[in-house]
Amino acid sequence: MAEPVIAAEPSAGVEALARLVAGRGVVVLSGAGLSTESGIPDYRGETGSRRRGSPMTYQEFTGSEAARRRYWARSHAGWRTIDRAEPNAGHRAVERLRRSGHVSAVITQNVDGLHRAAGTRDAVELHGGLDRVVCLTCRQLSSRAELDRRLTELNGEFADPGAHRQADGDAVLPDAAVEGFRVAPCARCGGVLKPDVVFFGESVPKPRVERCFDLVAAGQVLLVLGSSLTVMSGLRFVRRAARDGTPVAIVNQGPTRGDELATTRLGLPLGPALSELADLVGDRPWR
Repeated sequence: MAEPVIAAEPSAGVEALARLVAGRGVVVLSGAGLSTESGIPDYRGETGSRRRGSPMTYQEFTGSEAARRRYWARSHAGWRTIDRAEPNAGHRAVERLRRSGHVSAVITQNVDGLHRAAGTRDAVELHGGLDRVVCLTCRQLSSRAELDRRLTELNGEFADPGAHRQADGDAVLPDAAVEGFRVAPCARCGGVLKPDVVFFGESVPKPRVERCFDLVAAGQVLLVLGSSLTVMSGLRFVRRAARDGTPVAIVNQGPTRGDELATTRLGLPLGPALSELADLVGDRPWR
């Protein structure tokens, strides 16, 4: 594969990206970096190194009542960061590109629902959504807002405004606060409630993965936005596109595991870069 195009000047880089994606049936693969301008922390800094703290695994959550108490206490404290977040210029630019026909599909690794909030209702949420809760026994889906109300009734005004917020609505809390937290069971059957998201150690549902592969195969360009591609759930789509000869463009502040497969690589802030991209390509195919 040819060396990736990395423009020295931001405007020149976005112009090169515009020539690649305009009118091409672009498939967007977005990650946590797209939501940082909405005030949601990402998993890694610009160096690609993980921020402090380790995410809870599916095995921990399902195997320990204490682990579930810790998860829901921290999540209840941090939920409002997600709930109050608004789509930023990057999400809105992606929706502009979709409406104008340049983007054919959006796959997101994010669980914050901000693509939907920006108008991209058919975005494939690869890892699920934090605004939904599922019972592990009866499989009923319910809203996170309703669970938040129930948790508040059980625990009072528990959320600590001074808690350190982390990715996916997590918050760092003292052990004493976690130990006294009361967890709400499923309102239908009394079973264990879990956010409708894919935990580390849990597999993305196979039909969802297959749908994403189909979208990538049908696209003419894969555009990666704000993802370090550290986990295989996103990197596999980049590898498939590169294997099939589909150009891969990456816009991310910091290195990614897919850089060697990219034909275009830009290290720019996503909001301004994507807004400029949407302005350049406009509502008609590039000429």
